[in-house]
Amino acid sequence: MESDLSLENYDQFLRDLKERIQNAKIRAAVAVNRELVLLYWQIGREILTRQQQQGWGAKVINRLAKDLQKSFPEMKGFSPRNLKYMRAFAEAYPDEQFVQQLAAQIPWFHNCTLLDKVKDPTERLWYIQQTIQYGWSRSILTHQIESKLYHRQGTATTNFSQTLQEPQSDLAQQILKDPYNFDFLSLGKEAQERDIENALVARIRDFLLELGVGFAFVGSQYPIEVSGKQYRIDLLFYHFRLHCFVVIDLKTVEFEPEFSGQMNFYVSAIDDL
Repeated sequence: MESDLSLENYDQFLRDLKERIQNAKIRAAVAVNRELVLLYWQIGREILTRQQQQGWGAKVINRLAKDLQKSFPEMKGFSPRNLKYMRAFAEAYPDEQFVQQLAAQIPWFHNCTLLDKVKDPTERLWYIQQTIQYGWSRSILTHQIESKLYHRQGTATTNFSQTLQEPQSDLAQQILKDPYNFDFLSLGKEAQERDIENALVARIRDFLLELGVGFAFVGSQYPIEVSGKQYRIDLLFYHFRLHCFVVIDLKTVEFEPEFSGQMNFYVSAIDDL
């Protein structure tokens, strides 16, 4: 009995150590990234300052890259292209405190992606904050930029401000986007409603990514029973931040007033059940 108990204690001890080591590795990686991004900003600022004040031309970047690569052959970040990014980075963010608090909290190539694809400073700041909050990879960040998430976030036409209490109203408004981008489905214009539904379910990961944070897939053609009669909801989701179900009814035609009545029926049934 004692040997079994000791073994159980050892297993827990080992798990705790592994978790502590992993957390330390993450903190170290974050710290290294922060220092690297700050270093790149400082290099970019020095290049920018000397070009502005001393009239250095663009050729200095190629010379500087060659000399830095010779002095630090083990470092891969001193190519002419990356030095140009450093200069653009310093030009885009002249405030060192901003870099320390925000830009240095995301990887360098995330920052390069933002410099390439987002020109508006306010929009760029928003993507930095979202990346920090949700831990986006570079591919996901690129997808969100190219799908114009910033412009679509919270623009869907809803009556949430009248029907939901704060803060749920604001959160719901921010999460919904218009128009939804389903380019990844690769469906023709003549696709039928069930074809669209099947394609969405088949690529549920992409669909959830497009919907936004907090959506959990419950089912397709989800059966509900009202007054002894069975109905089926095209797509049913649960939102774990809003703590509510989300009903999606797919149509391939122009909106008709009876669609609203059908949706109200589904929502009322879900609330009741």
